[in-house]
Amino acid sequence: MSSPPTAPPQPPVTTPDGGSPSSRPGPVSRVLALLRNTWRGLTSMRTALVLLFLLALAALPGALLPQRSLNAFLVEDFYRDNPALAPVVEALGGFEVFASPWFAAIYLLLMISLVGCVLPRTAEYLRSVRQPPVMTPRNLARLPHHAEGVSAAPADDELARARDLLRGWRRAERTEDDGARTISAEKGFLRETGNLVFHLSLIGILLGLAAGKMYGYEGDVIVRADGSEFCNSSILGYDSFRAGLRVDGTDLNEFCVRVDRFDGTWLPNGQPSTFGASVGYQTGQDVRDGVPTWRPDEIAVNHPLRTDGDRVYLTGYGYAPEFTVTWPDGQSRTGEIQWRPVDQSGTQLSEGATKFERPGVTDPERRRTSQIAVTGTFAPTGAVDPQGKLVSVHPDLRSPTADVEVLLGDLGIDDGRGQSIFSVDQQKIDDGELRSVATARLGIGDTVRLPDGTVVRFDGVTPWVNLQVGHDPGQTWVLAAAVLMVGGLALSLSVTRRRFWVRVTPAATGDGSRIQLGGLARTDRAGYGEEFDRLTAELLDPTDTKDG
Repeated sequence: MSSPPTAPPQPPVTTPDGGSPSSRPGPVSRVLALLRNTWRGLTSMRTALVLLFLLALAALPGALLPQRSLNAFLVEDFYRDNPALAPVVEALGGFEVFASPWFAAIYLLLMISLVGCVLPRTAEYLRSVRQPPVMTPRNLARLPHHAEGVSAAPADDELARARDLLRGWRRAERTEDDGARTISAEKGFLRETGNLVFHLSLIGILLGLAAGKMYGYEGDVIVRADGSEFCNSSILGYDSFRAGLRVDGTDLNEFCVRVDRFDGTWLPNGQPSTFGASVGYQTGQDVRDGVPTWRPDEIAVNHPLRTDGDRVYLTGYGYAPEFTVTWPDGQSRTGEIQWRPVDQSGTQLSEGATKFERPGVTDPERRRTSQIAVTGTFAPTGAVDPQGKLVSVHPDLRSPTADVEVLLGDLGIDDGRGQSIFSVDQQKIDDGELRSVATARLGIGDTVRLPDGTVVRFDGVTPWVNLQVGHDPGQTWVLAAAVLMVGGLALSLSVTRRRFWVRVTPAATGDGSRIQLGGLARTDRAGYGEEFDRLTAELLDPTDTKDG
């Protein structure tokens, strides 16, 4: 009986990528592969350079647009001048660029990329430092720099001469199978050291900046230059305060500043030449010990007061007109509050509102409806334009003039809601709860009388300065990292990485030796040819040489 026919062999089944169905990666493997490839791409030096460029590009709006953390008044001016564009810029974080989520995302990605790129390179560099120089190539004639010659001296003498000549190089000596003796030498490891120091310093700068944002704070306060004081004991003393993520405002560095005088000089055209403030200050230890004396100092542009780890900058100045209100019953109150500069040309034309409550009034309704606000425009050097409007032609106090409008009624002081010191609540005017009762143009000493007999007198003007207090615990680290970065960059650019090999083969007759030399520049070859020629001349002269 014949056996049944057998089926022909079938070809193996393969997947489109050439593997078998059983070797197809599963979902977990594919996810891990995606994560691994993403990490490799993120931690590449190319990605780090791209992110560094993006970070610099993202910082440009912070230099071109007003930042609320630096000067909120300029942001308000931008809203007034660009009412359609300002909300779009606000939505994109243009007025707080360095605190925006997209800037933080670039910053964080750059940090991860640099750490993931530099730390493995550092570990590899440390391993290579501990390893001896690479073995001598078998055919030195194939190297960019090579030479050979013969010597009548024994091999040991030639090796000793090579050791003396290569003093200061990292060296390793070996004996080859045919009896030849070799020296492998390399120099210029500091180039890679400088390169790593540069990148590690960049990480240090980023960490220092991050520490400053987390543990630092900034605050602005306006202080009149008439001996008024400011103490850094609580955030309540600031007009605006920006705390770091790890700062709650309860543990500020305590110190006090007293502003005695504002000093400013201007060119004839009104352009500021210099301005500063004469101050006295007490450190935290002075305050705790109750020391009554004040340490004198001067604060000027780019010359802050430094005390207890904080810096006090002079960022602006202005004027506070002084008004006295005398009611018909003879009682009076004097008010002096800073008015805000509104003229971008620098003439210090200012607007503001000085508010008063009538003294001695016990009836709540009458007290609420008898409040007075002296609002208007102040010019340190007043003049009148062709339209009859008050303008300022110089920022110095040469002819102080104020165009005032006196408002009477409910200022909203008792409403429990915060309000600007520079203006009154417009809604109160619209609702008729606050009405205009007098307008006048006043020089110092001039008065205006209200219909009920109340007199408002313009008494004088006091300069004020805007002080910005900054605490940045990371600035020392940033400075140290910046110095190291410059040093690392200089080291990386000035040091050349190169290798040099010497092979000495004893002559077959036992007298003399054959010397082979080879050189290789690990970086730019510029300048290494001269060094190789010098080493060759020292080792082969007066031997017969054959250069390549």
